[in-house]
Amino acid sequence: MELRIFTEPQQGASYDDLLRVARAAEDAGFGAFFRSDHYLKMGSVDGLPGPTDAWITLAGLARETTSIRLGTLVTAATFRHPGPLAIAVAQVDQMSGGRVEFGLGSGWFEDEHTAYGLRFPSLGERFEVFEEQLEIITGLWGTPVGEKFSFDGKHYTLTDSPALPKPAQDRVPVVVGGKGAKRTPALAARFATEFNLPFVGMDFAAEQFERVAAACREIGRDPATMTRSVALTACVGRDDAEVARRAEAIGWDFEELKRNGLTGTVEQVRERLGQWREKTGISRVYLQVLDLSDLDHVELLAGVKP
Repeated sequence: MELRIFTEPQQGASYDDLLRVARAAEDAGFGAFFRSDHYLKMGSVDGLPGPTDAWITLAGLARETTSIRLGTLVTAATFRHPGPLAIAVAQVDQMSGGRVEFGLGSGWFEDEHTAYGLRFPSLGERFEVFEEQLEIITGLWGTPVGEKFSFDGKHYTLTDSPALPKPAQDRVPVVVGGKGAKRTPALAARFATEFNLPFVGMDFAAEQFERVAAACREIGRDPATMTRSVALTACVGRDDAEVARRAEAIGWDFEELKRNGLTGTVEQVRERLGQWREKTGISRVYLQVLDLSDLDHVELLAGVKP
């Protein structure tokens, strides 16, 4: 099982804060450093000093880290046009030497759209935009050098694009996720290398992963080629007192964290991850770290791998 660090910088973090966590994660041997892509804080935190852009952050980290993989859970399709987004992600992949992974979703947080002047369509339209962006971005990357890419959709039209630049990787891993029972698994089967479920229970995760597997089989794809992953809030300590202190630091109820997150001592969380693997077949876990000043926590989390 691969462990990755996942951060939520809209809750209050500068680029330097993220750099410290990314380097600590790299030093501790984590497989990747991921961040959310949000422009507005959530809940009662002050969110200072304010949001940072996900792909500008990852471009900086691409040059200031050496081995850890970098990505988003997930970029909102409502934030950017697909052509420029494909260019940006390909450039960051080049800057990192081929370490980028691209998470894309339909967008869901209406308040951040209204706060920064972004259009927030209906759910149905957002999903249409999401699907077209997946087609366009993967199409641009997959077009051979010297050939042109065109697309005529309901929301986007591209005519004779040179489809440049290309990422450093032959194929940038694409992460798709969500709780939808039909359209989301079908899109993942077509475009994704990984299906991620954030902050759900084991029973639901097992059912949703089976829906994705069925969608793969329906189009003739081997379900084993789809990586299964989850994101879970992490709060780990050397003893119960340290766990409680960390829970208080992030403003979470200790009992709620125990029910819905990865909470407890290293041994307890390691056992819980083993249960997740047995029940759902996951091979990757994104550990959501909310206190970005607690680098000791990041180092400790490296030891929970089953």
